[in-house]
Amino acid sequence: MSQAEQRDGGLRAALEAAAGTVRRTAEKLGPLYPDNTTRDGWYPPTPAAPGFATGANYGWTTGFVPGMHWLCWDLTADPYFRDAGLAHAADFRRRLDADDDMDTHDLGFLYTLSCVAAWRYVGDDDARATAVCAAERLMTRFLEPAGIVQAWGLLSDPAQRGRTIIDSLMNMPLLTFAHQQTGDERYADAVRRHTAALRESIVRTDGSTFHSFYWDPTTGSAVRGATEQGAGDDSCWARGQAWGIYGFALNHRATGDPDLLAAACTCADYFLAHLPPDRVPYWDLMYGEGSGAQRDSSAGAIAVCGLLEIADLLDDPDRARSYRRSAADLLAAVERCRPDPADSSDALLLHAVYDLPKGVGVDEGCLWGDYFYLESLARLTDPQWRPPW
Repeated sequence: MSQAEQRDGGLRAALEAAAGTVRRTAEKLGPLYPDNTTRDGWYPPTPAAPGFATGANYGWTTGFVPGMHWLCWDLTADPYFRDAGLAHAADFRRRLDADDDMDTHDLGFLYTLSCVAAWRYVGDDDARATAVCAAERLMTRFLEPAGIVQAWGLLSDPAQRGRTIIDSLMNMPLLTFAHQQTGDERYADAVRRHTAALRESIVRTDGSTFHSFYWDPTTGSAVRGATEQGAGDDSCWARGQAWGIYGFALNHRATGDPDLLAAACTCADYFLAHLPPDRVPYWDLMYGEGSGAQRDSSAGAIAVCGLLEIADLLDDPDRARSYRRSAADLLAAVERCRPDPADSSDALLLHAVYDLPKGVGVDEGCLWGDYFYLESLARLTDPQWRPPW
């Protein structure tokens, strides 16, 4: 058996194992949503909170659950996943109508993976309509004259007004979908302006990125970079850098802006240059070998998807091959973070970090790490396969 056949067989086996774990977790939780991260390797339901029962659909990560179900349906044709995905799409419609925790830019994460996916994979018209409505809700966060989408909080909150974060790049595909479906240029214009603003201000001259950036809400002028989850305002939070790789690439695909593809490559080159010898990223790229800092497997999984997206977009075949090789090497490193089959865990990847400065989800599995690991397996198994973004 050739090395290529061994590699492809290993990828298919990993996909089958991952789909089995996703189904077992779904069956364990039933209609309840899992929390953002595992606790000691297991996903508990979302905790009860004011206005929300245990296992309720709130927060920014619940969309990764139907996201994984739709990937598994597309890859295995198991009707269990289709039915689960449609049930989630209906619940996300309920969430929208009930206005449950909707004051966030993360509507892109939530509704792309729950409802755009349901439309793309099975043509569900109700899900399509829900996604367009969610995009319109996201547009209420578009701030003039800065031309950016505010990340968090009420628009009247002075602490959050004019603030966006690099994660927002992954929320723009929801607006791109709405433009494709309706022809309304407002959506496309918001994507172009927001991504250009981030390219100009959130990417530093050395190729690293700020996690967060503020614009003056009155004048629209750029103010300052900061962090929320990184080691410091001037450090380079690994997951944010990975969002930059994938997010700028996806938005280049949507807009055709060559500067966005260049930004994606810049972010990728910095990320790859700051990996330790074993290629599993530290949670902040300011840390190096021997630092003892915590790793973040989820940043690696996101970066794999971004590197492969860049490779698909580049006209230069040599550069494209280089990024594909880097993606395959990074995935091989990340796969060392899979749970041992002998251990009891329902995560696809362990050794991730949610928010280390606040001590949340440190050295655990996480929903986004699992989703992007599954997506990276799908991309490498079938280069023609396309994600819902």
